[in-house]
Amino acid sequence: MTPVAGNLLDALREALGSGNVLTDADLRAGHEVDWTGRWRGEALAVVRPRSADEVAAVLRACGAAGAAVIPQGGNTGLVGGSVPRAGMGRPQVVLSTFHLRDIEPVDPFAGEVTVGAGVTLAALQEHAHAAGLAFGVDLGARDSATIGGMIATNAGGLHVLRHGPMRTQLIGIEAVLADGSVVRRLPGMVKDNTGYHLPSLLAGSEGTLAVITRARLRLVALPPSRTVAVLGLPGTAEAVAVAGELRRALPGMAAAELFFDDGLALVLRHGGGEAPFRGTYPAYLLIEVEGRVDPTDELAAALEGSELIADAVLAPDAAGRDRLWRLRERHTEAINAEGIPHKLDVGVPVASLAGFVERVRTLVGRVAPGARTYLYGHICEGNLHVGIVGPPPEDESVDDAVLRLTIEMGGTVSAEHGIGVAKAAWLEADRGSADVAAMRAIKRALDPEAILNPGVILV
Repeated sequence: MTPVAGNLLDALREALGSGNVLTDADLRAGHEVDWTGRWRGEALAVVRPRSADEVAAVLRACGAAGAAVIPQGGNTGLVGGSVPRAGMGRPQVVLSTFHLRDIEPVDPFAGEVTVGAGVTLAALQEHAHAAGLAFGVDLGARDSATIGGMIATNAGGLHVLRHGPMRTQLIGIEAVLADGSVVRRLPGMVKDNTGYHLPSLLAGSEGTLAVITRARLRLVALPPSRTVAVLGLPGTAEAVAVAGELRRALPGMAAAELFFDDGLALVLRHGGGEAPFRGTYPAYLLIEVEGRVDPTDELAAALEGSELIADAVLAPDAAGRDRLWRLRERHTEAINAEGIPHKLDVGVPVASLAGFVERVRTLVGRVAPGARTYLYGHICEGNLHVGIVGPPPEDESVDDAVLRLTIEMGGTVSAEHGIGVAKAAWLEADRGSADVAAMRAIKRALDPEAILNPGVILV
């Protein structure tokens, strides 16, 4: 260990206490590799501050030592943005938000709540439900994903169609800048035009501009009734058409999720469960509808009005809804069970979605013969998750091919999980040189020494 590293550890222990500075290799291990197993590096230490002041102390100590700081929440990311980088060339400290778990009482008049960055989505949902409200964003990784990480990646999830992504839920924020100064706009106001809206800037910044420590979030009405349906369809084009029909017919439609027969088979093989139909169909569409009264009849009537649906099953009860949702939510873990995947979340115009599905499967087969491609995602947003199993983790040729196709078709290389390190080289091709120059200027202004998550978003 170098004298600089030793002095940094001493400073961190003095600021946080020895119990919150983890240096043992076994204790660091789970923080040094991402959820897919594809991205990993070595940290000098994992630190667990308990307040914004302690986060500030960490940033000042790391800045003085020239060390990189890697903010980390639940470590459920899929693009390598929350773990140390290999070959960084300077010490790296993982800053875990594990202890930032305070949840304030719900404000029932404003329909808002302030929570710590380390609060899990599941804990927030339970807290909101106890107050008769709900949180508008939901993810399959709800038990692990943290609010800070979800803001940092502007997570969207399953109900973007109805409530929007994390940026839409964000009213106020507390965050620590690279120099240790704290910006705090809590509780925040919905109608607030006093200057730049820093919460919106930090949403999607992936820990490169500041460390988020608390957030003020809007809550939504808790739907009294919900119904879920899974539809069997002849293909992607029909699924797009049906999703559009149902969106126009059902004001309470909260989710529309697309998956395919190969992905369903994978989920049933690795996660168990029951197939929705006796036979199989090329494409499936999961629809969730909310209402003040049971929307089952309304949904059934809308389905009967479509000539494109080959089969349908409805579930108005909680057990049935959960059973159908698992067919979609377990795709990510089922793909991981096949090996270390190349996972890409891309977005294309909805009108181009069917063409993209056809072209991307052919493209992957040509670039990586023998690879298996699994597709699923949020159909009304044109957001598809592309999971490719077969190519070695370090072989990026298939990633490059898929991202190039996405841009050619007028899409975006990151519709949900962020840029991370996985797609940093593609940022300018997607956004353009002027956009990226503006991003670099913001980065230099807020983090001139580039200690916050270097290599993420900007190469």
